[in-house]
Amino acid sequence: MTDQAKLESAGETARETVTGDNNPGTSPERTPDTAAVDNHEQSNPATTTGILGPQHWAQIAEENPFDDNDADSALGDDAASSTASITSTILNYRTIHGRTYHSDRGNAQYWASNDGPQNEAMDIIHHSLTLSTDGKLHLAPLKKDIKNAIDIGTGTGIWAIDFADEYPNTTVIGTDISPIQPSWVPPNLTFEIEDCTMPWTFRPETADYIHMRWLVGSVADWTALFKEAYKTLEPGGYLESCEASCYMESDDGTVDEKSAMNQWGKFFVEGGIKLGRTFLVVEEGVQRQAMEEAGFVDIEEWNFKNPIGGWSKDPKLKEMGRYVQAALEQDIEGRVLFMASVMVGWSKEELQVYAAQLRREMRSGKKHAYYRQKAVWGRKPE
Repeated sequence: MTDQAKLESAGETARETVTGDNNPGTSPERTPDTAAVDNHEQSNPATTTGILGPQHWAQIAEENPFDDNDADSALGDDAASSTASITSTILNYRTIHGRTYHSDRGNAQYWASNDGPQNEAMDIIHHSLTLSTDGKLHLAPLKKDIKNAIDIGTGTGIWAIDFADEYPNTTVIGTDISPIQPSWVPPNLTFEIEDCTMPWTFRPETADYIHMRWLVGSVADWTALFKEAYKTLEPGGYLESCEASCYMESDDGTVDEKSAMNQWGKFFVEGGIKLGRTFLVVEEGVQRQAMEEAGFVDIEEWNFKNPIGGWSKDPKLKEMGRYVQAALEQDIEGRVLFMASVMVGWSKEELQVYAAQLRREMRSGKKHAYYRQKAVWGRKPE
């Protein structure tokens, strides 16, 4: 089977309809009770998702000593919900094992760190995502003369910056719970501090387009979130949501049950259960369902299997996979630290051993791993 077939026609048109089978261009649903709750290990009875305990990774490390600095860690000593000025309260980040996270204010929750290593990793992922859509920043059919656009969960602001450059006559606002965006931006772009899970402060029917990306694990009620977007959009405006699965999978069995890659997603599913914020947004079709419930029409979706690592023979997929690997290796700990440490109870040292094994697997090229991503967009009726 070719790499293209394994990745479900990755080079085909961006707009695909999910039918729930294994045909090329589709993304079969993962049943939560068989995919998220499997391989329960007595070694870690506190979990419900089958996370292998720290001793499993310690044993692997003992049997196969690391000799390529894989065990070096990126963990270091780096240092009311609504639109708000950047105050000392907002800048008072939480610190977990030397890594900073957004300040614990209001209803806001985000599981990834907001410091330098993680921000650089986010920008690398942005490049991989734009490669998957052939350079397109959006899949919704926007007119070139739209007046107002909003980027919810803007992160480092890199998507909003690119969008503002592409649409110079559009007023663009990027919102986030952490003030980590640059100050030098296009003149038609501004950033604001806002918790999107609380009532929005934008005037009703003022936006032509609302973009959301990678909010998975931070939203308790997706329908309520999309209803806020519906209220803010002008009639005929579009909402677009792009999310990713937390699972690393393979179609040829190379990502086996006891691999570090297979275990990766289970940290997030377990943490999501405890947080009350699901990480199974892609698997359970949450985006489409929430858009329908919020009142959107003409809903379309796009599905893609994004490779992890440079194992693919297809040049474009190989490049994308290398960027994803670079982003993960840049900051494995920053992505999984909160879930593994706070939600599951692992120590910093235990996490380092696991992260070293994950790096080893990615670098080996023997695991033909990918993760699923899904974009869904819908229109507010006129």
